Parts: sequence; C-alpha cells; structure tokens
Amino acid sequence: MKKAVVILSGGLDSTTCMGIAQEAGYELYPITFDYGQRQRREIENARQVAEFYGVSDRHRVISLGFLKEFGGSALTDESIEVPPAGESGAVDSEIPITYVPGRNLLFLSIATSYAEVSGAEAIYIGVNALDYSGYPDCRPEFIRKVQEVMALATRVGVEGGPIRIETPLIQWTKAEIIREGMRLGVPYQLTTSCYNGQEEACGVCDSCRLRLKGFADAQATDPVPYRTGKE
Repeated sequence: MKKAVVILSGGLDSTTCMGIAQEAGYELYPITFDYGQRQRREIENARQVAEFYGVSDRHRVISLGFLKEFGGSALTDESIEVPPAGESGAVDSEIPITYVPGRNLLFLSIATSYAEVSGAEAIYIGVNALDYSGYPDCRPEFIRKVQEVMALATRVGVEGGPIRIETPLIQWTKAEIIREGMRLGVPYQLTTSCYNGQEEACGVCDSCRLRLKGFADAQATDPVPYRTGKE
C-alpha cells in the first residue's frame, strides 16, 4: 500500500489533509511538532485526530523546543501579545508577528526524513496561499524550491524516485477546504485553530476569524467552542 507522511498540527487544514490523503488511498504516517507553541492544545488535538484515523501507532510527535528558545514570534514568545484579526503586529514588514521563523522549512526537512525511512512517497502539508496570514513559507514558490532540494538531498531522490510534497489546499479558500472536509467526514470537532491556545477558542485572533469566516461562507457551523466573536 502506498504511504504518505502528513504534517499534522491538530488544526483544520492539516486534518483536512489527513482526510484527503486517506481518500487518495495512502497509508497515513502523521507527524506533529512540539516547538514550544503557545497553542499547546493542538498537540493533544493532533493525537486525537491520529486516533480517529486509526494510526496512533505511526504518529510521531517531534520536539523542536529550540524554536521557543529563539523566540521572535507571538506563537512561541509569551511576552509578545497575539494581535487581534486585522492587526499583524509586524514592525517594518508585512509579515505578521505570528510568523514562526523557519517553521515550515524545518517541518518539511524532518518530515522528509520520516518519509524516507518509512518508505512514503508523498508528504502532505496544509499550506494555503489564499485564506492565510501572510506567511512566506506558505507560498507555492517556497514549496517548489523545497521540492527541488529534497530531490537532491535524499537517497530516493538521487535514485530517481523523489518524495513529492502534496499541497492540496494551497489555492483553496477556507470555505472550499471546509466543504471538502465535511464531504470526507473530517473530525473538525477534534481540531483547534486558535493562536491563544485556551480551552475555548478566543474568536478574535487572525486564525479564529479566518476559520469562522470559512464556516460561515460554507454555510456550516463550527463544532468547537468559542469564548467570543462567533458568527
């Protein structure tokens, strides 16, 4: 059976990727990263999603705690406040303060190692270039360049069978993602998207507002609880 590594954050997009990869006939190998993120709940959410898909035994949780040591992001440095939707918090830049430097570059590098060892032919990652927060490592050109490096840096790539990066959501709106996930029976009740990482989503951070708008545009109800701001 063909295999795919899925970078699983415990959020809406990565969990949708689990459903898409499963429907495509892949045996799922989820990988989750603990990088000292403020939204600690997402790691447990990822475990629950892996259990839902029956692949807990293949789920890997990898510690990247040094990213918290580096800081520089509102998601890893608790001294930096998470801005509400519409306020990037950026200084002399259009990149928002919730951007974590090097995050997807590291995620894809480590996922490549897991894929090569497990014999997976694809890596699924839920990056999106439409309804997203402006992160440079969510753009198609970034994915293309990493794909080129993977072909050069791995044994399978050198031998003519490079691991593919699959980005099925990259040009979809959040509503399109949600509609597809609902069709696939994706367990959105087990996911979290809030940057603040509380038991109830804040409803006002950029990620919450994108998620809520997506459900509203899809004419669906978000199954997770919110403190405020729910439409």
